[in-house]
Amino acid sequence: MVCLSFTSLLALGKSCSLSKYQLPAPHERKAVQKMKQHFENILLPNRKCIKLFHRKLNPAELLVPDRMMLVEAELNLTIAMLGLPADPSFSGTRQQPMAFLTQAREDLRHCMATEAPLHQPSRKLRHWLQKLQTARETETTSCLEASAIIYIFEVLKDLQCVALREQCT
Repeated sequence: MVCLSFTSLLALGKSCSLSKYQLPAPHERKAVQKMKQHFENILLPNRKCIKLFHRKLNPAELLVPDRMMLVEAELNLTIAMLGLPADPSFSGTRQQPMAFLTQAREDLRHCMATEAPLHQPSRKLRHWLQKLQTARETETTSCLEASAIIYIFEVLKDLQCVALREQCT
């Protein structure tokens, strides 16, 4: 019975794979780039408020479970902002990136639940998560939206770092 449980746990652990995010498919990157350019062209965001993804925290310096938590928070914000009502022309442009990021978040959550269900964030990460939460409560929605979209490639880079696990440098 113990061997069966251990084998089941091994199977669960092996089913967690983020390898497809090590290098997102070219069509996914192209869709994200197109959406970002479209957003910049139609909304011309106020660049003063775009500070959320400027951080001293380097994901490569974090433990893998901390990286997962960091990327989950970034994905949560980005997906929430992409889900806001938008200009009809932008709504179509964001569908593919939103589907890709939503799938990435689901895969990431599965891995977190499988590999580090009781992990507590490091002090550095807790500080950044608190800053993000404060920004979500105090910044305007348009500022949060602009930050999430303008820095979407940083989120993809952080997702790639999580997928690379210990090889992320």
